[in-house]
Amino acid sequence: MRNEHRLFGLLLCCACFVVNAVAQVSSPSAIEFTPIEQQSISVETPGLFEQSDSFTIDFGYYRDNQYSFPLPVGKAENGKDYNIEIVSAKGDAVKAMFDGTVRLSRSIAPFGNVVVVRHNNGLETVYGRNSQNMVRAGERVKAGQTIAIVGGEGDRHYCEFSIMVNGRRINPSIIVGLKSHRLLKQVVMCKREGFRIDVSVVEPDPWNDRNMAKKKTDKGLTPSDPFGGGSQFTLNLSNMSSDDWCYPLPGAKVISPFGSRNGRRHTGTDLKTRPSDNILAAFDGVVTMSQLYYGYGNCIVIRHNNGLETLYSHNVKNMVRVGDHVKAGQRIALTGRTGRATTEHLHFEVRVKGRPYNSNIIFNHVTHKLNTGKVTFTKSGKATIGK
Repeated sequence: MRNEHRLFGLLLCCACFVVNAVAQVSSPSAIEFTPIEQQSISVETPGLFEQSDSFTIDFGYYRDNQYSFPLPVGKAENGKDYNIEIVSAKGDAVKAMFDGTVRLSRSIAPFGNVVVVRHNNGLETVYGRNSQNMVRAGERVKAGQTIAIVGGEGDRHYCEFSIMVNGRRINPSIIVGLKSHRLLKQVVMCKREGFRIDVSVVEPDPWNDRNMAKKKTDKGLTPSDPFGGGSQFTLNLSNMSSDDWCYPLPGAKVISPFGSRNGRRHTGTDLKTRPSDNILAAFDGVVTMSQLYYGYGNCIVIRHNNGLETLYSHNVKNMVRVGDHVKAGQRIALTGRTGRATTEHLHFEVRVKGRPYNSNIIFNHVTHKLNTGKVTFTKSGKATIGK
């Protein structure tokens, strides 16, 4: 596997991950837009590149309800300067592509009524030529929510759509299939180069290749899509040797377990030792995220050959980059309290295709050992262990 910001769509500090992925700006509910942001389509996103000149978005984290094509029944046609025209029928509803906050909603020549939505993953989407805007600036919207009614010119009804990073339009075909309307489940990197934004694919969509469901890793454990088109997959922990795994923070104690915490879902296990302690990779794999990410602070995500993904956050320092191949037990970061954290610790998550599962199913957090037996994961989010 090769190498995201797969903008893991959506993470909260010791709290929840949404995507979903994905760069990052503040939570939509906390955004306040300046008059210029509410009047001009192309403006820079404050703080987007404050920590680094690049970020990745891992779209593999996104679930069906976290993405919508702007006009699901429309026909997309390439326009100029990375604009696309989505031709539809009079009165059709224009949908928000991802969760986010409406930054702009007004009439701007020559695009007519325009809506711009700023998303959690660092992107902004632009919807122009609307006959009517249905949302206001500052309003929070969900993926698939109606934000406008399609307009156009004369008898031709269409939405003029584009995707921006930091006020610059990018090639939308890197994000979505214009014919299939499908979100491409791949990892992309957005890099600032002077006034330009370069967007490249660092890990292609593994679910788009029919052969990937049959292709085994070199250790023969699981396919790149662990579910292989089904609803569950099983990982036999008993088959792993001592060289195949490592407890991520030796000597740690659990200070906050997976599950509900203060009325919110806590998607990981918080482990504590001392400040700037060594954080180790749990399994062999490829780094798909290494960056500052919302409330998670400095965050690392590793995709493993066994079908799992692991996440390590609040680090004072990340020591690996996107695309690095790491071995189980390799030092990847130092414990810290970046992001939303009240003490130095490691927020550790175990995921399958972006969905978090209780890490207790993999590791015994008291003995710091790998569990034994066969773990069965389901797409619905359940995991059970048996002999």
